Amino acid sequence: MHLLALLIAVAPTPAPAAAQPAGPTPADAKAFVVKVNEDLLKLWTRQSTAEWIKSTYITDDTERNAAAVDEDVMQYLGNAVKEAAKFRTLKGLDPDVERSLNLLRFTQVLPAPSDPLKREALATIKARLEGAYGKGKWCGRDDDAKKDDKKACKDLQALSAVLAKGGKYDEQLEAWEGWHTISRDMRKDYARLVELSNEGAKELGFQNVGELWRAGYDMSAPDFERETDRLWNQVKPLYDDLHCYVRAQLSKKYGAEKVPLSGPIPAHLLGNMWAQEWGNIYPLVEPYKGQTSLDVTAALRRQKFDEVKLVRLGESFFTSLGMDPLPQSFWERSQFKKPQDRDVVCHASAWDVTYSNDLRIKMCIKIDEEDLVTVHHELGHDYYYMNYFKLPVLFQNGANDGFHEAIGDALTLSITPST
Repeated sequence: MHLLALLIAVAPTPAPAAAQPAGPTPADAKAFVVKVNEDLLKLWTRQSTAEWIKSTYITDDTERNAAAVDEDVMQYLGNAVKEAAKFRTLKGLDPDVERSLNLLRFTQVLPAPSDPLKREALATIKARLEGAYGKGKWCGRDDDAKKDDKKACKDLQALSAVLAKGGKYDEQLEAWEGWHTISRDMRKDYARLVELSNEGAKELGFQNVGELWRAGYDMSAPDFERETDRLWNQVKPLYDDLHCYVRAQLSKKYGAEKVPLSGPIPAHLLGNMWAQEWGNIYPLVEPYKGQTSLDVTAALRRQKFDEVKLVRLGESFFTSLGMDPLPQSFWERSQFKKPQDRDVVCHASAWDVTYSNDLRIKMCIKIDEEDLVTVHHELGHDYYYMNYFKLPVLFQNGANDGFHEAIGDALTLSITPST
């Protein structure tokens, strides 16, 4: 045999070139979204259950349990959001898949770093801060005898009642300042929470958590800021006039040395711990004396409303629109009153604990106009959940936070009880 032919005959056959892995496909993206919805339904149900228990029964154990579940959710979401990035630029995605991938990116209010120790720290701090808020009490100014007497200590609900009642300037100031003292012990934890969640946001491609939050409205964060400014400037003249009028009325009552006729209004005089609702000072600023009374609180108390009756009134608003009554489990599982035997988070919130029409509200209801409005607002969330719980879990929380809140607040225009 010729030498060249012999060499060719004995030479090893070259291996075929390794096939290059194909990129992700729309089908891969759809399968990914289906799996994420299945996983999140289980994880979020565990998380929501733990959060409900912690919020309605604050102890070290319930805080630790909630933090452990929260850590699992943070880890899953951190990984899922990063994996989803490879699908977002694909062409030909189903609209629901494309929307799911976008919503997934904004599901984390506090995104955790990928470092396990930092993720654990963030979950622990979050639970501890929420517990501190729920347990917070003011026991008097430099009075050791009062501090040893639990009956002398006031929680958020009691201090808020001082502001709502109005009256003496100094008493309202002490209640406002007293509540804000609980934040002193929270400051270090809060600073660390911001630091860790900002680090988590950067891993997801955002400058910080603030940018992540502002980007969740189907527009860029800068566009969202510009739109917010545009809307604010449309209503600012009305609010300037309202502010000026209320400030003048408060100045008449408390004196110009305490409420100057220019500048901000002291926050503790507006009847609400956060100065976000001014209804409690209506008798003081009533513009047209002797006209039909708008004192809703008086009407509620005259008609002997209790907590359940107030919530039933809220339900009747929605059923009058043709919607279904709330499920029986809502009345069995909700928290309407502040328990006397344990610490709870009284801040009002709406829940579907198992994402399956397990509707609840958590409140420490007062019989007044403010909580009448709040009940309707929270039930607005629950009725949203009632109509969407059969959808994939990523679609159960609404288009964005503003959508839910705006709908809830719009309802308040139609809820004045008969007098």
